Amino acid sequence: MRSEPADVSASSAVLIEEPADDRSVLARARRIVVKVGSSSLTSIKGGISEEALIALSDALAVKSNAGMEIILVSSGAIAAGLAPLGLAKRPRDLATQQAAASVGQGLLMARYTQAFGAHGVTVSQVLLTADDLMRRSHHTNAFRALNRLLNLGVVPVVNENDTVATHKIRFGDNDRLSALVAHLVRADALVLLSDVDSLYDGPPSKGAKRIPRVDGPEDLEGVSIGAPGKAGVGTGGMQTKVEAAIMAADSGIPAMVTSTANVSAALAGEDVGTWFTVNGARKPVRMMWLAHLAHVQGRLVLDDGAVRAVRDRHTSLLPAGISAVEGNFEAGDAVEMVAADGTVIARGLVNYSAAELPQMLGRSTVELGESLGRGFDREVVHVDDLVLV
Repeated sequence: MRSEPADVSASSAVLIEEPADDRSVLARARRIVVKVGSSSLTSIKGGISEEALIALSDALAVKSNAGMEIILVSSGAIAAGLAPLGLAKRPRDLATQQAAASVGQGLLMARYTQAFGAHGVTVSQVLLTADDLMRRSHHTNAFRALNRLLNLGVVPVVNENDTVATHKIRFGDNDRLSALVAHLVRADALVLLSDVDSLYDGPPSKGAKRIPRVDGPEDLEGVSIGAPGKAGVGTGGMQTKVEAAIMAADSGIPAMVTSTANVSAALAGEDVGTWFTVNGARKPVRMMWLAHLAHVQGRLVLDDGAVRAVRDRHTSLLPAGISAVEGNFEAGDAVEMVAADGTVIARGLVNYSAAELPQMLGRSTVELGESLGRGFDREVVHVDDLVLV
C-alpha cells in the first residue's frame, strides 16, 4: 500500500499578500522558519557555545514576544554530544552519530529552554525523520502539532531525529529539512543562518563581492559556492543552504541566507545577507517531497513520444511509452523517468513493481487489461504523482 504525504493547509497562518520580492517581508512576517547550523552553535572542543546560543535565543525571543510565530530548526545535537562522549571529531558511522545525538539533543534543548525562558518564552522539542513527511498520517500529525504549538505561543525547536534515522531515509542536512518545514506550515519566509554573512561570487578572502539578491538560477551562473566550514561539526556548508533557499523560493516561500550574528538585522528587513525572491507558486507537499526528498528506487527509460507527453503535455506515463526498466522497486516507490540518453525528465510514484513492468512495456492499457486482467489497465505513473525535474 502506498504511503504519501497529505496536502494540508495552515488556515490559521496569516500569509502576506504582497509580492515577496523585498526583504522587508521579514519585518512584516507573521510566521517564519529560522534554521541555525552546528557551526554557529557548537565546536568540537567546547561543545555548545553558551554565548552564541543565548544571543540567538535573545533575538528570536524578542520577535516571538512581539507576535511573530517562529519555528527554529536547530542543528547541533550530534556536535553537542561529541565532547561529553570524548569524541575528537564528528563520527562517520551512523551508530556513533546516533549515540552522540542522543546525548547532545538533551543538552541542546536544556540550553534553549533556559535561554528562551529568560524572556518568558516556552520552547518545545520536535524531532522529525524523512518518514514523517512521506507518510500521510505522520505528515498530518506533524502539521497539527506544529500549528497548535504556534497558536499557543510556543517556539518549536525542530531537529532531524538522528537517533532513529537511517542512511536510507534521512534529510541529509537540516537546511533541506527547514525548507520542507517552512512549506509544511506555510511560513511567510525562511531564514538560513550560518557563520557566513552572505553568499559571495567567490572566496571572500580573495575580494569576492556579496550577492545581495537572487531572482533565479541565472544569478548564480559561474558562482563558486563553498563547502562545510573549518569547524568540522556540520554537514552542509553554503551549498546546502543555497539549495534549500532555492527549494523554498521555487515553492513560493522567499528565503534569506545570512550569518547568525545578523539575525536581528535580517528579521528587521535590513540589507544584510542574500535574499532569494519567490521563483514559483506554492506547490502541494507531495510534489515538494517527490522533487527533493523521495528516495529513488529505480528508473524508467522513456521513448521520444513519452518524453514529449510527460515533459511538454504533462500527461500520465503509460506502459506503451516505456522502453526499459532499471532498478528494484515495488508499487508505490519513487522512480526517475529518463530519456534514452539518460537525461532525467521527472520523478514519480510508480503503480507497478519492477518485476511486473517488463511484460507491460510497449503495450496499450486496453490490451493489458484484456490480456492480464483488471489492475493492469492503469497508468504506470499518474500525472498527480509526477513532478518534472
